[in-house]
This record gives sequence, C-alpha cells and structure tokens, in this order.
Amino acid sequence: MTELSSFTHAHDGELLSGVHGSTVDGPAATVVLLHGAGIGSKERLLPMLAEFVSRGCHGLAFDFSGHGESSGELRELSLRRRFEQAVAVIDAQVPADGPLIVVGFSMSGQTVTDLVGHYGERVTAVGLCAPAVYAEEAWDVPFGEGDGRFSEIIRRPDGWRAAPALDVLRAYEGRAVLAVPGTDAIIPPEVTAAVQDALAAKARFTRFDVPGAEHMLGMWFEEHPEDRREFVTAVLATTGDR
Repeated sequence: MTELSSFTHAHDGELLSGVHGSTVDGPAATVVLLHGAGIGSKERLLPMLAEFVSRGCHGLAFDFSGHGESSGELRELSLRRRFEQAVAVIDAQVPADGPLIVVGFSMSGQTVTDLVGHYGERVTAVGLCAPAVYAEEAWDVPFGEGDGRFSEIIRRPDGWRAAPALDVLRAYEGRAVLAVPGTDAIIPPEVTAAVQDALAAKARFTRFDVPGAEHMLGMWFEEHPEDRREFVTAVLATTGDR
C-alpha cells in the first residue's frame, strides 16, 4: 500500500487526527476523503486514499471530532462544525490555490456540498457516496444523543427537499460521481434521486451503481478492491455519462 503519514491539527478546542500522502513532488490535485456519521472514521477510507495517491494525487483524510482518533464528543458535533473542521484541515494541508477533489460518505455528502460552496472552482471533482442532504435549519444544531432537536429536524417528512445543498449541486460544473448502493436503509430513494437530478443539471456526471452494497459504502470499498479501483477511476475521469 502507498505510504501515508499521520498528522494532527488543532481547531476550535479539538485535536483532529489525519493522514496524508503523495507520490508526486510538484503541483497536483489533493483528494480529501470525508467519513460518515456514527461509527465512521478515516480508518476504513485509507485503502481508497492510497489508491488516489497511487494515481498521482496528493491525499488527505481526517477524523471529525468525536470520531476515530480525534478529540471531542460526537454529541457536540454539528454540520457547521464538520464544515469548519474540514476547511481548517484543508487550509492547513493544501496550497491556497491547489485544486481539490472531495469525496464524502453519507452525512459527508452535505459536507462536500458545503465545501463546494466555499471553495468554488477549486473543487474540480466530487464523489458522493450514498449522500445525505439536510434542511437549512439543521446546520448549526448539535447532533446530541439521537433524541434531540437535530434528530427531530432531520426526521421531518420531506424536510430535506429545500436543502441548500441541492442548489449548490445544481450549479456545480465540475466532475461528479454519485455512488449508489443496491440497498440503502438510511437514505430515502427520493433523496438519491434529487441529488442525481441536481448533479445532472450542469456537472460532468456519472452514476456509479454498487449492486451488492448497502449504505456503508466506505466499508464496502474497503473490502472490495475492484469496486474501489473502478470508483477512483470514475472520479478521476474527465468526462461524464450524463
């Protein structure tokens, strides 16, 4: 496997644990892999990170606070804090004008779109793996213990339909790959369809179906190297299928 090095980054009272790697000395796109919620961590994404690095990208992944080897409590995390932590790590690790490829799993589908809105044309490609998008009202609310206001907001029927993330994706003109598992008990099919429709508006878009997989695509790609390689190839392609 391509050698990856560990780092830590202090931000907002937390110590964030990450890994980075590269096989090139000069300018290249930096791929940023963002894990999902719950028990998600950077650990299961390391084989994919190594694959991107072996293809000539700089690579970067980290644990959000409350996850993996980072400090903090998961209940104190929020969508806003996830975005701010990602920006802090990227700005510390990536040259200010360096192109970005951002790949997010589940809840980090929202974080990817937040980063697209922030970095604009610097984001040359996105990979969305069983992505979630959220109502604007949920942005600043701590996740809590699963029975608080955040959970109430995200469980409202059709509350996601006016998600600002969908507007960002409709305007995105870069490369976009939407990875869709064969069975997903977490993300409603209507959400996936809305994300697909948004990406199809302007992006160089490809849908990447993973028939045997369930929602946790990070785990699937960790355990299925051929699917992992094909997904990386799709993200790095210069054209889409529409």
